[in-house]
This record gives sequence, C-alpha cells and structure tokens, in this order.
Amino acid sequence: MGQVEAINILKSKLGFANDSTKKLIILHDYLLEWNSKYNLIAESTEKEIWSRHIIDSAQLVKFINVAETSSISDLGSGAGFPGLVLAIYFESKQFHVKLVEKSPVKRAFLERITKKLGLKVQILDNAYVSNISADTIVCRAFKKLEEIMKISREIVKKPHNLLILKGKDAQAEINSLSLSENYSYKLENSMTDSKSKIIIFQIKK
Repeated sequence: MGQVEAINILKSKLGFANDSTKKLIILHDYLLEWNSKYNLIAESTEKEIWSRHIIDSAQLVKFINVAETSSISDLGSGAGFPGLVLAIYFESKQFHVKLVEKSPVKRAFLERITKKLGLKVQILDNAYVSNISADTIVCRAFKKLEEIMKISREIVKKPHNLLILKGKDAQAEINSLSLSENYSYKLENSMTDSKSKIIIFQIKK
C-alpha cells in the first residue's frame, strides 16, 4: 500500500486530520532512515510500513472512548506501534501517553522522533517496574496473552480497557485463560488482515 492510498484511508475511515497525517509521513521517513542502521522493524516489512504498521496501529482509535480516557500506555512500543500513532491522533486531546520499551536503541528512536514531532509523551523502560497506570492499555507483538493479563492484573491498579492486536489464534489464547468476573471481552476484526483480531478487554477492579 502506497502513501496516498494509506492517507486516504486514515482520513476517510479513521478520522485523522491533515496535521496528523503529515506527522505520520515524518514518522514513516524517519523510521526508514533509522532502520537502515538499526533493526527497529523487520526489513521485509519496510515496503509495508503504511499498512502493516501505521494503519494497523491507527485502527485502534475506533475503540478508544475519548470521554472515558485521559491516559494511554503502550506495552512493548518498539518503533512506536501502536502508541506513537495514537499519540499523534489524540495530540489535541492532551492525553497522557506512555510508551514502554525495554530496548535502549528503540527508546532512543522514540525519544528522537517524539521530539521531532513535538509530542509530549513519557518513555519508560520496563513494564514490570514502571508506573503504567492508565485508562487504556494497548499492545501489539508484545507478549503472550497470559503474560499481558498478568501485567494488567498485578501492576495496573485501577479499572482500565486493554486493547490487544492479535493474530488468528486470538480466541484460542483467550480460551486458555482463567478469567475472573472482573474481566469481559469482545473480538473485533482487523482492518489490515482478515485473519487477525483486536481483543478488547474491560477490566474492573
């Protein structure tokens, strides 16, 4: 998918403003520049950044209730997906966005690109020791669902929503969990892959 087609989808289907798409172009180009030196994303996905990484991340805006959200934490943010894309979209809302990433190289990239884009985000290095309390937690290619739920249960101390981009085995992973009555969920289809799913958990405390 090319830039023109991707931006059309971002604007028409997901409500991205012109200023936001301009920042996504800067993110795209800067990511390619860094990826030529460091392994931020798989080289095989460089030609698919718009669909595979940006739109895949951006689709989560459909499931975030602005009236109930003032803070977002992205576990295992990597090169900023999905948290940085969400920070760009919600910039005018002044959400408190935390990007949690253990890799020093990826954190350096996140620090440079957020400064370049003028975004106010907090970059943390460890989901297990950092204060990741948030209204909405997002993750993509982070850990197995069981481990994500453990972090949700043991570290995040207030009610929150949990949005997880998962592959075709999403339902099977959910079925393997022992969920208490405080957890409810639904599955949504991904815009970018007919086999992939978005798991949306609501967690009460």
